Amino acid sequence: MELDGDDRELKAAGAEPLDGGRLGLRIRGWEIESRKLPILNSSLLQQWEQKLQTSHLPEMIFGESSLILKHVNSGIKIHFDAFDALLGWKQESLPPVEVPAAAQWKFRSKPDHQVILDYDYTFTTPYCGSESIETNTKPGRGARWEDCKEQIDMVALASKEPILFYDEVILYEDELADNGVSLLTVKVRVMPSGWFLLLRYWLRVDGVLMRLRDTRMHCVFRGEYIAHYSSRKLLERSHISSLVVERISY
Repeated sequence: MELDGDDRELKAAGAEPLDGGRLGLRIRGWEIESRKLPILNSSLLQQWEQKLQTSHLPEMIFGESSLILKHVNSGIKIHFDAFDALLGWKQESLPPVEVPAAAQWKFRSKPDHQVILDYDYTFTTPYCGSESIETNTKPGRGARWEDCKEQIDMVALASKEPILFYDEVILYEDELADNGVSLLTVKVRVMPSGWFLLLRYWLRVDGVLMRLRDTRMHCVFRGEYIAHYSSRKLLERSHISSLVVERISY
């Protein structure tokens, strides 16, 4: 985590650090908080297996880590966590990616075990984040995603302005028994003009494919909506690409 800019920059932007030892900022009606904690212990891992009804989970799950963005007046909360992401993986239930026969032995937990890859061991998820409305806030308009033609202004994001807060949170990671990597992370940066985040699922299966699923969100403080852009790319001796552009009003 990096907290950039001196007190004058924070004050000029109308921002202040979160209290109570929390990591993040309060700015223009938003509370932006990142939480980074160790991987799940064996007891919590068993609880997750029961809740998700599976015995297959990533090697490293940062189950208590999260990124939370809350608009105080409307009660809208956008948050990112490993449990909801794995729930999406379980529901999507993609077929397992085939690996070279010579590499399958690496998936064995014991030398004499037969390898049966009957689940998506890459933990690919369609997860784009979670939204909720806090019930203890003042009544107002609810959050809603709707199709839109607005695009995230990447030129504006590339402009030079102070970065008041930046952090990256790892949600889960798996090295696929040394056959590649599966990684889900979320990054956020806060500027005086707004905030921008990138949720990225990245997969590499050695010698087979690469898969990328991105979700970008951009909130401009002078507006009353958040631009939301999702894209998916697959490289497997060919290419597939799809995208969805939406926005949420508050």
